[in-house]
Amino acid sequence: MLRRIAFMALTLLAAAPALAQEAPYRMYAWHGGWGMMLFGPLFMILIVAGIVALAVWLLRGGAQPPATPGRNSVDILKERFARGEIDKTEFEERRKILER
Repeated sequence: MLRRIAFMALTLLAAAPALAQEAPYRMYAWHGGWGMMLFGPLFMILIVAGIVALAVWLLRGGAQPPATPGRNSVDILKERFARGEIDKTEFEERRKILER
């Protein structure tokens, strides 16, 4: 079965130049006219902008869960101190900054 598929693919690849030469020239002309000259590049710009926007969104964390209500920055700082992520001096410095 795999041999048949490979044979058919190679046959089509080998015949592609001959098939392309048989087609009349008008098939490759600008049938879209001015509309295609305007909307083709515009569509490509929209696709590239969409890919860039998706990449930026994914790099920034995607859809993050909303912050739980009632938690402020000092509460988060207290939790970090309780877990041992920061020491007492850093906790005091940051708390003073946040409570201003």
